[in-house]
Amino acid sequence: MNLDLTWRLLKGGGRKGMLGTWLTLAAVAVSTMLLLFAVTANFAFQARADKGAWRIPVQAATGQAVAIEATGHDYVRGKEVTVVDLAALNDRAPAPPGLTRFPAPGEAWLSPALAELAGRLPADQLAARFPARTGVLGEEALIHPDELVAVVGHRPDAPEMTAARSTARTAGRPPTPVADLVGKPSEDAVAYQILALIASVLMVVPLLVFGGAAARLTVARRDQRLAALRLVGATPGQVVGMTVAEAVIVAFAGALAGTAAYALAVPLLTRIQISGGPWFAADLWPHPLVLAATLVAVPLLVGLSAVIGLRRVVVSPLGVAKRETPPAMRWVRVLALVAVLAVVPTLGVDTGVAVIAVVIGLAFLCVNLVGPWVVGIIGRVTAGTARSPAGLLAGRRLVDDPRSAWRTVSGVAMTGFVAGFLALLTPGALTTAGTPGELRVLVPEGRPSVVAEQARERLAKAGITATVRRAEKLVTVTPARHTDPATMDRARTALAGLLPGRTLTSQADQEHVNVQIIGDIRSGTVVVLSVSFLVAIASAGITAASSILDRRQTYGLLRLAGTPLTVLDRARRTETLIPLAVMGGGSIAVGVFCGLPFMSGSPDGGGSIMLLTCVAIGFAGVVGAGAASRPLLRSVTADPAPRPD
Repeated sequence: MNLDLTWRLLKGGGRKGMLGTWLTLAAVAVSTMLLLFAVTANFAFQARADKGAWRIPVQAATGQAVAIEATGHDYVRGKEVTVVDLAALNDRAPAPPGLTRFPAPGEAWLSPALAELAGRLPADQLAARFPARTGVLGEEALIHPDELVAVVGHRPDAPEMTAARSTARTAGRPPTPVADLVGKPSEDAVAYQILALIASVLMVVPLLVFGGAAARLTVARRDQRLAALRLVGATPGQVVGMTVAEAVIVAFAGALAGTAAYALAVPLLTRIQISGGPWFAADLWPHPLVLAATLVAVPLLVGLSAVIGLRRVVVSPLGVAKRETPPAMRWVRVLALVAVLAVVPTLGVDTGVAVIAVVIGLAFLCVNLVGPWVVGIIGRVTAGTARSPAGLLAGRRLVDDPRSAWRTVSGVAMTGFVAGFLALLTPGALTTAGTPGELRVLVPEGRPSVVAEQARERLAKAGITATVRRAEKLVTVTPARHTDPATMDRARTALAGLLPGRTLTSQADQEHVNVQIIGDIRSGTVVVLSVSFLVAIASAGITAASSILDRRQTYGLLRLAGTPLTVLDRARRTETLIPLAVMGGGSIAVGVFCGLPFMSGSPDGGGSIMLLTCVAIGFAGVVGAGAASRPLLRSVTADPAPRPD
């Protein structure tokens, strides 16, 4: 019976009532789509860590080694090439990921991107470094589709498998006896997983708040309708049942629409460049359990949020029907935020990632908890200092329903928190030291002269004019045309294998990892802020339209009393922009405070620019959302005669 009545009420709300339902559905769809992205990103980075783990050898126990594995890095056209050297110790050596068998001595297997590049460039710039090309690596061996990887087979006694290698972090991994080719995730992969988790918290918390707010869209109209049912004899259980049924039906439809939207967006998401390249679509597709959990959790969250908002209807339906102003919220809400912020100074880069994620998440939620209370204070100040009808209407509205006003600006306020937090963490550009175009290599003690002479002979044979210098443990090569990428790659190819297991590198090569990580942090910042802005603008637009539908009878009565439409529209803008300015600034300050323990060095100017850009976009988005809903305001007040809901 309840379900049938709920369905009838849902369909019988008229065109304006169904518009409110569609707004709720759209809000849930946006939340679901972005929630899937935020959660799946963690699994995607986990998949990358697992795919690259086989290149990080784990030393086998005595007598259990089946192969020797080493990893090095080469460079071409400014891109890093990962070279994995393998040598079988017996016939039990397993096939590496992406290969059907263990590589024989002299064989070289290239990733698709490296094979394509080797075929496109002249042989003396790249292909000659891998003269015995045998085949192409499969996707299982690669972190991303554009990765440049070479797997080269050797004999166990080959110099590449026995010579000492540099201990520098960027030099790769020395020859290691291994019992398998499973390996372990690299330090960089673990760091990316930690950053992904923090980014997910920065995205998920606003999404959960937005999803919960979706259940409260058109809340006034629904409260009036349910209060009327209570007054004519409906039991609290029936009211709760109808509310849950309505919210879950709409939310489930929105969750399905959001899932479909995410599926359509996956091809675009794969183009995001992180850790040196784009993504495999399979890595970004959510696991079936994650998908099922999302389709269940989102409707339950919306249903729970709808039920929480029913307390007044169940306890005091007459007060709802009479539109009595609810009791003011208590200042104790501020204590929760103060308690969380008191913990922030104790955090640092050495704090566990789980603790950091929890504290940031709690700070987010506390900002959302304090928001309505602050809006209520703003309303009292605005009403008390009003010098115009629009200001008085705006102030009284903020006092009457601060939660509704907060829902309109909460998305941008949350984005301000994210922008403030990330502004201090945005790294500056690295300055590369050393002579441009200079290739260097550390050589064993007592061999600089021999290595320098061999380098001169190789370069002369390749027709490359270069200056070769030696020091106590260092040989440097500076080609005459070192500004030409082709000449530099020809020099690298000519010198390949000069010192087995060691590659001549420039200062830029040695900074490649740091430059990449800095670029990835910036890309991640753009992604997080893009998601936050999408949530903020969608929230502002949907809640602005929903607020008009909630108050259409009030607007109609005001028009009937002679209030001009321009005054109503100005009051609506005022009740949005004043809380936005106060809470937006406060959220940015809280975000900056939470980011202080993780700031290293002096703040970068780019962070300040990013912060100012976020403020400008946030205000523009809210103003635009208000302008877009102006035709709806004109529509609902076109016939000011009051009508029953």
